[in-house]
Amino acid sequence: SITGLSIRHIGEHFQHSNNTISQYFCKFIFIFSSSLFYNVYVHMPAVDEVQSGIREDPRFWLFFQDVIGALDGSHIH
Repeated sequence: SITGLSIRHIGEHFQHSNNTISQYFCKFIFIFSSSLFYNVYVHMPAVDEVQSGIREDPRFWLFFQDVIGALDGSHIH
């Protein structure tokens, strides 16, 4: 998981079996990667659409100016 927790820890937190957590995780992955969801809700910004908070702050821009895919609009489905 994104929190670094195992399925066992998540199952304990939500009081469900590891198998149930795993099944629902797979269902969510399937939903989020389906074309019905992906084509409507996932889009990359335009090439010139970089948030001003990143572009105008040298602390961030130094690290993000050459990031391919995150700022230039390229994306691999």
